[in-house]
Amino acid sequence: MKLPTSEEMRRLDHSASTDFGIPSIVLMENAGLGTVLMMEQELGPPPGNSFAPIFIGPGNNGGDGLVIGRHLHQRGCLPLFFFLVDPATLGGDAAVNLQIIRQLQLPFHVIDTPARVENIPLFCRQHASRGHLCYAVVDAIFGIGLNREVVGHFADAIRMINQPGLITSAPVVAVDTPSGMDVDTGRIYGCCVRADYTATYAFAKPGQYMNGSTTWAGKLKIIDIGIPPEAVHQASITTQLATTAAVAAMSCRLRRKAVSHKGSHGHLLVVAGSTGKSGAAILTARGALHAGAGLVTLCVPKNLNPVFEVALPEAMTAPLSHSVNCFDIADLESILDSCRGKAAVVLGPGVGQDERTAELVVALYGAVNQPLLLDADALNILAGYRKELPPPAGPRIFTPHPGELSRLLGWTIAEIESNRLEAARKAVALFANHNHETTLVLKGAGSITVDGHGAVFINTTGNPGMASGGMGDVLSGVIGALLCQGMAPRQAAVIGVFLHGGAADILLKERGVGYLAGEVAAALPLARKHFQENQGAGSTESAALFSRTNPAA
Repeated sequence: MKLPTSEEMRRLDHSASTDFGIPSIVLMENAGLGTVLMMEQELGPPPGNSFAPIFIGPGNNGGDGLVIGRHLHQRGCLPLFFFLVDPATLGGDAAVNLQIIRQLQLPFHVIDTPARVENIPLFCRQHASRGHLCYAVVDAIFGIGLNREVVGHFADAIRMINQPGLITSAPVVAVDTPSGMDVDTGRIYGCCVRADYTATYAFAKPGQYMNGSTTWAGKLKIIDIGIPPEAVHQASITTQLATTAAVAAMSCRLRRKAVSHKGSHGHLLVVAGSTGKSGAAILTARGALHAGAGLVTLCVPKNLNPVFEVALPEAMTAPLSHSVNCFDIADLESILDSCRGKAAVVLGPGVGQDERTAELVVALYGAVNQPLLLDADALNILAGYRKELPPPAGPRIFTPHPGELSRLLGWTIAEIESNRLEAARKAVALFANHNHETTLVLKGAGSITVDGHGAVFINTTGNPGMASGGMGDVLSGVIGALLCQGMAPRQAAVIGVFLHGGAADILLKERGVGYLAGEVAAALPLARKHFQENQGAGSTESAALFSRTNPAA
C-alpha cells in the first residue's frame, strides 16, 4: 500500500482535477461523505436526538468538516460547528460548503480567542441538557499540510478535546489526520488531538505509522475519495507500507519445495561475539536457524568456541587462531576462507570495538563479495572510518537503531527520530555504491527499510515488548537467513523485519510484555506459518495477522 507524503498527496489532488477533470469540490464531497459512512460503520447510525461538535479550522480540512456536518444533519444528527477561524476567511471549496451551512441555518459558534474556547463545554452541555446525546466529536482543525507548532486558541481547543468528559465522552474522529501531527514524519507539533478514529483520505500517510502515531490516530480508516488509479501511477510514490499483501508479493521463496535439503536453503556465516558479548552471536545464529537457513557457521574468537558449541549445537563453529577473546585483523584471511561457499555473511553483533577488531571490520567491508549485513558494533566502527572505507565488493545491508545511525550520519538522535524517513534516505545515499546494492533498515517503532534506488517500506508488525536486549541480533540472523534462501537484499530486509515483528506480536498476544529475544527467535516458525496461511488474503492489516494489538487498517 502506497504512502504519499503531504506534498505527493497535494499533487495527486491537483492531478485528479487538472489532468482528469474531477472538480476538487467533488473530492471534498467524497471525503466528507466517506467519513460519515465510516462513522456509521464503526459507531452505528446516529440516534435521532444526537448532536456532534465539529471543530473547523482553516483550509480544506475545515471544508471537509462542513461536509461531514451536512451529511450528519441529513441523518438526523445536529452538527454543532465551532469555527476556530473567522468563517469569512474560508475560501475555495470550503467557502462553498460554508454557504450551504448558512442556507441550512445550522448552528455555529466562532471560537477565535482563548477566552471563547472556555465556552465550548457550555454550548455542549446546553444540548445535552435537552436530552440530546453526543454522537461523536469531529476534529477538522488542521489537515495534512501542517508544518508548524500549534499555539494559542488552537492548542487550547485541542487540549479541551483531549480532556476526558470535559466536552463529552463520545468518540473523537479525526479528519485526514489528527490535528497537530506531521503526516510525513509522525512528529507532534506541541500538542495533538488524541483520536479514537482517523478517516484518512485516498491513502494512509507515512507519519501515521511512525513515532508511536497510533497513540494519536487511533483506528486508521482509509477513505476512497475518487483519485483515479492513473493519477496514482503517474505520481511514482516511493514509500510503501509493508502489509501482508505487499510482503506476499515479494516472498515466493518462503515456500519450500517438497523435495529439499539443508543445502537448498543456503549457508550463512556469522562473524560475531567477544568476551562478555557471546550472547549476541548466539542470538544471531538462532534467529537465522529459526528463520529457515539451511546451515549456519559461527566465526568466533578461539577462547569462546566452547561456549558456542555448547549453547547452539545446531550451528557449526570456525574458531580463529589469532582472535583470542575478540576479533583480530590477523585472522582476515581465515575469515575470508570461511566466506567461501556461503550465501551471505552477518558481521557485527557483539564484536566490540577493539582496534584490531576495527581494522578487521573495515577490511571485511571491502573484501566480502557476498551480501554482507552489518549491525551493532560493526556500524559503530564504520562510523569512525566513514571517510576511509574501501569500496564494497558486494551488496551491503545496514541495520542500525537510532543511536547507531546517529554516529553514522552525524545527526543527533532527536533529529533522527523527528524525521526518520529523511535520516534513512541520507544514510543510504552516504553508503550507496553504483556497483552493488545498498539497503538500510532503521529499527524502531515502524521500522523503515530503504534501498539505494529510493524505495521505502514502513513495517506494520512489532510492539513495545520488543524494547529489550538482543532483539536486533535476532533480526540480523533473520535477514541473513532470508538472503541465504535466495532473496535480494531489499526483499530479505522487508520480509525479515515483518516476520521478526510478527513473532513478537504472537508472544505479546499469548504472554504479554516480558518475553525475551531468544523467545522471539523460537516463535519465528509460527510467524512464518501464520503469514503463509494468510498471504493469499491480500490483507492490509498486517499486525492483525499476528495479534490484535495494532488496530490500524
